Amino acid sequence: MDLALRKLPGWQVVNGKLHREYRFADFVYAFGFMTAAALRIQTLDHHPEWTNVYNRVTVDLVTHDANGITAKDLDLAAQLEEIAAKLQ
Repeated sequence: MDLALRKLPGWQVVNGKLHREYRFADFVYAFGFMTAAALRIQTLDHHPEWTNVYNRVTVDLVTHDANGITAKDLDLAAQLEEIAAKLQ
């Protein structure tokens, strides 16, 4: 897990979940991130726990069926990073 987290700056394990908070310029960028991510998330059929407050999006990833963090979560985190990089 430590090696995987080194490849995902800003991500950490909190309460058994892969956790990250993104900050964007404003609400439009934050919501745009969630919209773009939702399209990719739906194709993966692996949905995050996330919240949005103004310019912040907080994401928690865990594979409930496996009762922990799996490769699915790490892959989704990497994809979220790609999307966020285009909007920050």
